[in-house]
Amino acid sequence: MSSHGTTVIGGGISGIACARALAEQGRAVQVLDRGRRLGGRMGGRTLHGRVVDLGASYLTVGDDSPFAPVVADWVDRGLARPWTDTFAVAGPDGVEQTKTGPMRYGTAGGLRTLVEDLATGLDVQLERTVQAVTGGGQPSVDGQPADAVVLAMPDPQAARLVTPDAVPDADWQPTLSVALGWSTRRWAADLHGAFVHDSPVLDWLADDGDRRGDGAAVLVAHSTAAFAAAHLDDPDAAAPAVAAAVRAALGITEEPEWSHVHRWSFAKPAHAREAPFDLTGGLGLCGDGWSAPSKVESAWRSGDALGRALAAALPA
Repeated sequence: MSSHGTTVIGGGISGIACARALAEQGRAVQVLDRGRRLGGRMGGRTLHGRVVDLGASYLTVGDDSPFAPVVADWVDRGLARPWTDTFAVAGPDGVEQTKTGPMRYGTAGGLRTLVEDLATGLDVQLERTVQAVTGGGQPSVDGQPADAVVLAMPDPQAARLVTPDAVPDADWQPTLSVALGWSTRRWAADLHGAFVHDSPVLDWLADDGDRRGDGAAVLVAHSTAAFAAAHLDDPDAAAPAVAAAVRAALGITEEPEWSHVHRWSFAKPAHAREAPFDLTGGLGLCGDGWSAPSKVESAWRSGDALGRALAAALPA
C-alpha cells in the first residue's frame, strides 16, 4: 500500500500549523478532522443570525515570536483586528478594577476563519473519524500506511487512538461556554471582558459584540472547571446559574433573552508542558498542551515546530 506522506489528525490551529510547515518544506501531508469545519477549540456557532466565538476568546502574540508575521498578515488582510489590551476584574461585589496586558486580537468572522485561512491549499478531509493509529517503524491510520502520524488534539482524545503509554499522562480541565443575548447592551461600553475571581461558577466572560466589532448585545461566559465537571452530563441545565452569575458580576438586572451552552470536555490542560511537542517513532503529538503556557500562540508554535522537525527527519 502506498503512503499519503504525513497524516495529521486534528484540524485545530496546531494541526493546521503542522501541516502548513510540512507543505512549505515540500512534504506530502493530509489533514483528517472529524468535524464539519476546521477550527477545533477556536470554533464557534451561528446563533441568532451571527457567529459567536465559543472556544478561544482571543489570541495574543509576542513581538519576537515566529507567530507574529502570521498575525500581522491576518491583520493586514482584514481577517484579524486588534481588540483590546484592557480587561476588567470582577468579584462577588461586581467589577472592582481594570488590568492592562498584551494586545488581544479578535476577528469579525470568528476565530475559526483564521484556521481555515491557514489551511488554504492543504489536503483536508472533513467529517473523517479515525478509529486507530499505530506508531513505530511503520505508522498507520486505520490500517493505511503513513510516513508519520501527528495527533493534534488534547491528550485524552489522543490516548483513545493509540496505546495509552504512547501519550504522556496529563490532566485536562472542562469548561462550559455559555452565550447570552439581550436586545440591547446592559453593561458598561468599555467592558471588553472580565476575569472573575472567587466565583464557584464563572472564570471569565467576554463581550462578543465588542471583540467581533459589530456591537451585538452578546456575552460569552466561561465556567470554572469544577462547575463544568458537575454539569457535563446535562450542560444545558447549567445556563440559568451561569446567567445569574454573569448578571451579578456586571450588575445586569434583566434576564437574557436567549442562551446557548457549549460543552468543552477537554478545554485546557491543567499544566501545559514546557516541551514544544513530542516525536517518537513516527508518532508526533502537538497542541496547546505543549509549549507552555496554554494559548493560541502556543498551539500554533507547537504545531509549526513539530512540522519543521518532521520535515527534517523524514527521508528525502
